[in-house]
Amino acid sequence: MKSCPKFTFGVGDRFAHQAASQLAAFQLAAQAGVDLVPVWNKSNREHLIIGSEPSGTRAAADKAVADLGWTQPYLLDADHINLKTVDRFVAPCDFFTLDVADDIGEAADPADIEAFIAKHPELLGKVSIAGIDAPFEITRADIEKTANQFLKATQKAGAIYRHIVEAKGGTDDFVTEVSMDETDKPQTPPELLVILAAIADQGIPIQTIAPKFTGRFNKGVDYVGDVTAFEKEFNDDLAVIAHAISAYGLPSSLKLSVHSGSDKFSIYPAIRRALARTGAGLHIKTAGTTWLEEVIGLAEAGGAALDLAKQIYATALSKKEALCEPYATVIDIDDAKLPSAEEVNGWTSDQFTGALRHDQSNPLYNAHFRQLLHVGFKVAAQLGDTYLDALKANEAIVAKNVTGNLFDRHMKPLFL
Repeated sequence: MKSCPKFTFGVGDRFAHQAASQLAAFQLAAQAGVDLVPVWNKSNREHLIIGSEPSGTRAAADKAVADLGWTQPYLLDADHINLKTVDRFVAPCDFFTLDVADDIGEAADPADIEAFIAKHPELLGKVSIAGIDAPFEITRADIEKTANQFLKATQKAGAIYRHIVEAKGGTDDFVTEVSMDETDKPQTPPELLVILAAIADQGIPIQTIAPKFTGRFNKGVDYVGDVTAFEKEFNDDLAVIAHAISAYGLPSSLKLSVHSGSDKFSIYPAIRRALARTGAGLHIKTAGTTWLEEVIGLAEAGGAALDLAKQIYATALSKKEALCEPYATVIDIDDAKLPSAEEVNGWTSDQFTGALRHDQSNPLYNAHFRQLLHVGFKVAAQLGDTYLDALKANEAIVAKNVTGNLFDRHMKPLFL
């Protein structure tokens, strides 16, 4: 397998125009003494919406690396793939996020559950984990319930992993992540332990796992939930991972992944404390925030670029239901708090950027406006060259916002 570096940082580039400005943030982090590895990620859904190919994401990343003289590792993530969607990603990608959320809750074969329990007597009773004060009390009924909910999903992950290996000619020179975050309920630390045992049984050399954490991880806005409860859960999950590495022979590079990690400013201190205390690694995804910085850059430029940003919002507002439907589980938009298209049309550049830029100290900031635009990238995709030409014409101001957002709002509080 390809060894996954300690700190990997997922960045999305919806329109394949910001790879260089994103990479510039990683250069700033390196200059400040922290080695972060960029992982460019783009899901099949996003490729379908925009009409792009994974090979285009690879070409953009490779060009940025060459243009900026980046000599450190970088990766390309086949984001949230399954057996139906993986094939188009096999050639260009070297990081695969196996999304088995749809399989969670699918009943496993009773014989498979019995075999799993028989294989793992160490999971029954009191299970002591270094770093967690009280031992887990796990009953047979607990394991049966967890296995019935998650065993089928881990089997599907195994099937996807083996398919990728076969498609790559029998080699597994890539990083494997298993994603279980897009589900209704968070996985508890004892459940995570059972899941990792089942993944190990599948022979998957998993290096990052993305559980669903307590609280809301909505797209492009801050964490909503009990930060103290999240910190305990995050620390317990780190302890479970360290235990599973030892108990089940999983890769020593295995680490937690925080999906929809962009802009979760209120939990960054808790994550930073946990990493400092344990020396653990982290993978964090900050995908759609770059698209929003493109719109902010256009609005900041003023003139025709501001008019285009206003047009994108007006169209997104008129198509709100269709745009939001695929993201219903990861957005919370109050229609009453969305400004009308007419109101926005009268805004100045400062009013538009104030509402959209994620600065919660600014009284103009509007999380509902921001979330709608976050899922509104389809509108820009439908504008085609009109949008792309605007990015090119305002490249410098857009790049300043993209780089500054990643470095100042994300990398600094997490790692510096």
